[in-house]
Amino acid sequence: MERDERLEALWRTPPGLASLSGVNHTTVGLRMVVTGFVFFLVGGVLSMLIRSQLSFAGNRLLDPEEYNAAFTLHGTAMMFFFAVPIMLGFATFLVPKMIGARDLVFPRLSAFGYWCYLFGGLLLFSSLLFGEPPTGGWFMYTPLTSEPYSPDRGPDFWLLGITFAEISALASSVELVVSILKTRAPGMSLERMPIFVWSILVTALMILLAFPPLILGGTLLEVERAFGLPFYDPARGGDALLWQHLFWLFGHPEVYIIFLPAAGIVSTIVPTFARRPLAGYTLVVLALLATGFLSFGLWVHHMYATAIPLASLGFFSAASMAVAIPSGIQVFSWIATLWNGRPVSSTPMLFVLGFLFIFVLGGLTGVMVALVPFDWQVHDTHFVVAHLHYVLFGGMVFPLFAGLYYWLPLVTGRRVSELTGRLVFWTIFLGFNLTFLPMHWTGLLGMPRRVYTYAEGLGWELLNLTSTIGGFLTAAGVSGFLVDIALQRRFSPKGPRNPWGAGTLEWSIPSPVPSYNFAVQPRVEGREPLWQEERGPGYLAGPATQREMLVTSAVRAEPEQVVILPGNTWLPLVAAGIVGAFFVAVLAKAYVLALLTACAATAAFFAWAWRSVSRGEPAVDAGQGLRLPLHFTQPRSPGWWGMAMALVADAALYASLLFAHLFLWTLAPSWPPEGHPVPELLAPGIALAALAASSVAFHLRHHAAAIVLALAAAVVESGALLVSGLTPSAHAYGAVVAMLWTFAALHIAIAVLMAAYVVLRRHAGHAERHAEPVVALFWHYVVGQWAAGFVVIHLLPQLLPT
Repeated sequence: MERDERLEALWRTPPGLASLSGVNHTTVGLRMVVTGFVFFLVGGVLSMLIRSQLSFAGNRLLDPEEYNAAFTLHGTAMMFFFAVPIMLGFATFLVPKMIGARDLVFPRLSAFGYWCYLFGGLLLFSSLLFGEPPTGGWFMYTPLTSEPYSPDRGPDFWLLGITFAEISALASSVELVVSILKTRAPGMSLERMPIFVWSILVTALMILLAFPPLILGGTLLEVERAFGLPFYDPARGGDALLWQHLFWLFGHPEVYIIFLPAAGIVSTIVPTFARRPLAGYTLVVLALLATGFLSFGLWVHHMYATAIPLASLGFFSAASMAVAIPSGIQVFSWIATLWNGRPVSSTPMLFVLGFLFIFVLGGLTGVMVALVPFDWQVHDTHFVVAHLHYVLFGGMVFPLFAGLYYWLPLVTGRRVSELTGRLVFWTIFLGFNLTFLPMHWTGLLGMPRRVYTYAEGLGWELLNLTSTIGGFLTAAGVSGFLVDIALQRRFSPKGPRNPWGAGTLEWSIPSPVPSYNFAVQPRVEGREPLWQEERGPGYLAGPATQREMLVTSAVRAEPEQVVILPGNTWLPLVAAGIVGAFFVAVLAKAYVLALLTACAATAAFFAWAWRSVSRGEPAVDAGQGLRLPLHFTQPRSPGWWGMAMALVADAALYASLLFAHLFLWTLAPSWPPEGHPVPELLAPGIALAALAASSVAFHLRHHAAAIVLALAAAVVESGALLVSGLTPSAHAYGAVVAMLWTFAALHIAIAVLMAAYVVLRRHAGHAERHAEPVVALFWHYVVGQWAAGFVVIHLLPQLLPT
């Protein structure tokens, strides 16, 4: 008991205002879930305004601008500030508990991600206070959102708020991937990992690849609006379709980024209440991987009505239908598990059954709109609105409520009320179907989406009124859920440790869960450890003096290191606040202030890195006869893995920029255009050679030489571009080349700062081995990135002149 109290003192989040400094994954995860649900309620209120406006023909409740603002903010809140973040919040809260870890491996990164998410949402919705809400739709299509057609700041609020929030998603994804791969309980090999954890791993990897295209698209649009660089302006070599490509390169994978964690919840709940392991575990894992892979080949699914070649339409139509196969495998696995088990009725299981009914219907209409001729008929009608909500609300919100009821005892330690839970389910289920089922008919009758009113006599009135009644019934069900949760926290009796009789590790923890999760980190011998009679011995059972946690091998999960995690700190909040100030300065077009805040953010992150834990003996007794090294003595520390995952996202961002360059090249009558000569190869070749030499110098630990060579490469490349007479504002060619140069120069600056950090740490007497490999990995990546840019900017135009 004394040891448990010591662990709680080490890991807990402090009370009161100091709780804002908390970095524990339980605290951060619950904050993300609660904040996501608040944005869900905000989006729901906006949807009620939309439905009220459409209840009657010729209604004047909202004027066109107010309707467009409500439509835009509703979709944005649901897609960007509710669906993905709340699932990441679930993962942040649950993953360490399910894999037998005490926390996520980068606690400060999780906290930083949460604050970015919160500040991004506040930045977006503050547009209402300034009377300039975005009105271009949650997809913000150009040219409508370009400066000539939207001179107000509404698009800027949207672009900057979304980008800020997506930094949060990328931070969470890096955290989750490394934690899952490197901190699983000993013995929890990949083939023993819970399906929910598999779904989160695939989802996080998808986020690292899918979110950067939208970040790039938003950055290009904001730069065009602020400085006039013509990325989307056809008159100066740009193209509005570039925005659609970049948006849907993100947008269609996001559908599955939302769905896969929900499917993981279902795959966790079904075996528990069927009282048997999940049928076809390996096939379900392969289905998750296949869904993640195929989702990146579907983005043109949303662009059938644009000028896309028919051969491409056939390919994307086939891919859109093929992605239904892995989803079907999961559905049949759930049915087989229930068929061969002894299902127990419960509120979570009721929401799962509702999900199965609605998601299958949404999947059927999804196959319909995957067919090009049918899609042409229903494109931009309410049929698509109905399909979208059957897939997203049915495929995500029903599993979400199932998960909330299922894991609520971990938070409250109290029993779930079956009576009120069932009442909530039936109200939401009936309300949802009453809302969106009629929209299929209004769409087939020709009612377009995104119109604020309609004339009488078109046959839409009764269907729209029915949808509005259903919408308010759904809202009543959600309100009932909030009342139900409040009553349970106050009046429900305390429950047992594992009220559902589940087999996964999180239910071995006392409820409410302690801050440290596991006093002794367990060893896992199977997929359902709590359903096994024998369990392996534990680790790190010695005296608690620091936040210690095991690091294990990526495949077999055998102990390799012990990581010392940082404690509570204000740094994540301060860093996120400074980054937020940067976005506000950009929004206000105060670019000098933006530069100052960028420098302040750099200083904050430098202080963050400097305060990383690197103290104590080089090795510790981990238990079971193992003496393991501490992470800061090892070249392949968790930090190296974190850098590798961050570079995956960075490479996706750079690849998106190269895609933009090549896409515009294919449309241009001449590339480069007249008056924009390509720089000669000599100077850029020298710059590339100097940068490659700097990488070798850093590898040989000649850090000063590496810094000098990298800076020389940047100066030579900059000089070559300036001498060439590049004019970024005159044509899209110059604009894209300028962005490629800016991207490369920024990475050179980061590499130099990281090298300076290594030098300073060495002079300060910190004999660490984990920092240099991390910087070296980044440095080698920068050389590869620069080489790719050299080929696209300098070499290809010489080899393929137009």
